[in-house]
Amino acid sequence: MSDPLLPVLLAVPVVVLACQAGGRAVRLLGQPPVIGEILAGILLGPSLLGWLAPTVQQHLLPPSALPVTSALGTLGLLAFLFLTGLELDLSSLRTTRGAVAAVSLTGLLLPMALGAALAAALYPHFAPDGVEQLPFTLFVAVALSITAFPVLARILADRGLETTPLGTFALACAATDDALAWCLLTAAVALATTGTALSALTTLALTAAFAAGLTLIRPLLRTLLKRAGRTGDELVLALLFAGLCLSAYITDQIGVHPAFGAFLFGAAVPRGLPVVERSAARIRAVVLPLLLPLFFVDAGLHTDFSNLPAGQWGWGAAILAVAVAGKWGGAVGAARLTGSDWRWSAAVGTLMNCRGLTELVVLGIGLQTGVITEPLFTLLVIMTVITTAATAPILRRVAGDDPRMTPPTSHDDPERAPARETTR
Repeated sequence: MSDPLLPVLLAVPVVVLACQAGGRAVRLLGQPPVIGEILAGILLGPSLLGWLAPTVQQHLLPPSALPVTSALGTLGLLAFLFLTGLELDLSSLRTTRGAVAAVSLTGLLLPMALGAALAAALYPHFAPDGVEQLPFTLFVAVALSITAFPVLARILADRGLETTPLGTFALACAATDDALAWCLLTAAVALATTGTALSALTTLALTAAFAAGLTLIRPLLRTLLKRAGRTGDELVLALLFAGLCLSAYITDQIGVHPAFGAFLFGAAVPRGLPVVERSAARIRAVVLPLLLPLFFVDAGLHTDFSNLPAGQWGWGAAILAVAVAGKWGGAVGAARLTGSDWRWSAAVGTLMNCRGLTELVVLGIGLQTGVITEPLFTLLVIMTVITTAATAPILRRVAGDDPRMTPPTSHDDPERAPARETTR
């Protein structure tokens, strides 16, 4: 057995089992597993294990293993974003009603405006060398406006609310919000990586052309997947996996992060085909428990609380305050203006303030492309964990016994479980 493989054989099970333990622990506290998995990744990094026992951390996660685990984690991330795109019902965006549109847009634009103002103050302290103020500002603004559609769906499913008026309304708002935010994030990354406005516009045009091309070939893709399904699920699984990898490669060559390509391919794959659902379930069964935890640890290795000077914790508090005020305040205000009462509006604002794994993905893209520094990444990760962890308990307090926000069946059915594990 080759020596370079040995560190990987130790690092992978350590990471996978730690994330499984973290996910199961926080479920006992009523939290989505992603909270425990993110925390496990952070605790395996320099913030705890590397601080308390650096020798042990170096043995469990040696530098020689990190390029391999990072590559595997990125592959898991691409597959996760493919699944996220697959679950994003674009037809609901075409039939969005006025209240959903108002909450989505206000819940996006207000935190972006507040985030842009905060970014102007953050820029002298946290911008990497050589990064212009415009891409830095745009990235921070988008990062503070994200809603985690997958985690939101998981929280609603855990409470049996996914089919209630509140659940369907919040999911429609989150889907609209995320679709717009990904478009803006593409612009921010393109501007940061190309350096000039003209190059960024070219990159955006090529990305839009690629997305349009995927949409145009959707009928052909449906026919191809149907025919492949007649020979067995294995061929469909191979086609989907190859498609998400090639789409990620294309967007990387265009000049934006490979994650966009995987997400776009997932959104373009036809829905309603049983063979696609089965193949997606098989990808999900491997990616979420085995590969995605490696992404959490890769992010955790860049999250170092010990390196944050005392003065920067004040910036962390400002980031958290702006994030909550913009997202929660924007959604609540828009809901009230469209005729909803305070309880409903507060519940919608609480759900829209959930960030989860989607935010961590966005922050990882910003770190990889050099738009933000590791200290700012750490502060934004703290904001992500706090806002996500606060969603479920605050929702329980706000909803009370309101019939619009309670499950249509038994409240405490232990057999009730979400059908899709993509919603993390």
